[in-house]
Amino acid sequence: MAEDDTLKRLLAAESKAEEIIASADRQRAALIEQAKRAAQAAQTKHAQHVTEVVASFMAQADERAAQTIAELKRRYAERSDAMKAAAELTRAQALDAAVTLLIGTRKS
Repeated sequence: MAEDDTLKRLLAAESKAEEIIASADRQRAALIEQAKRAAQAAQTKHAQHVTEVVASFMAQADERAAQTIAELKRRYAERSDAMKAAAELTRAQALDAAVTLLIGTRKS
């Protein structure tokens, strides 16, 4: 009879241990799934952040490029105007010199 009680207790303990193991396995699987979902969410959030950062840098680069182009156009226009003014002055001086030369040679 004592052996029967011992056997029953061992079988009950084994059954309880199997239940504990099964419960631990379910908890472990749930934790793994939860960790996978958290990792996927973090990866998605990171990808969105990277996209936002890249877009921000591209917008800044476009803005800087537009500013540089505007500055270069302004400088080109200033230099073009200065060259036109210098050419006009040189042309006027050349005409004056030619007229003076022509008038001077006619008087002689």
